[in-house]
Amino acid sequence: MGAPIALCFLLRGSGDGSQVLLGRKKRGFGRGKIVGLGGHIEPGESPAEAAARELFEEAGVVLDASGIRPAGTIDFRFPARPEWDMECVMFTCRSWSGEVIETEEIAPAWYPIESLPITDMWQDADHWLPAVLAGGASDFLVVMAEDNETVAQFAVLG
Repeated sequence: MGAPIALCFLLRGSGDGSQVLLGRKKRGFGRGKIVGLGGHIEPGESPAEAAARELFEEAGVVLDASGIRPAGTIDFRFPARPEWDMECVMFTCRSWSGEVIETEEIAPAWYPIESLPITDMWQDADHWLPAVLAGGASDFLVVMAEDNETVAQFAVLG
């Protein structure tokens, strides 16, 4: 069983003008890559509570709890580094307060949904992120190759 993680994708705009908040990791796991905002679910915390806490810690915004929408799960497996395995619960949210700020961990930025910065992200992102941002809620399996960078297996579970 992987570490429990919550991710939340803030969305703004509509149609082709829609944007998503992603961030370049400044330290820790995935350093240098553009990632979704989120992190570990603490004991006693629901996944949605963890997502809200992480968005505040990483980007300085307060999510509107009524605006948090489930967006599926991803089971990440790293056979060469099993300690990196993660069970991610994903959310989207269009309602928050506060201004997005850079923190010690993340340099957040808005990206057009139609042209995501895939080349600067983990290689698996283009397999599932467009579907999540399009409003679909699915469950995914991502198994990484021995190099811990490329995707060895991808499956939509439901």
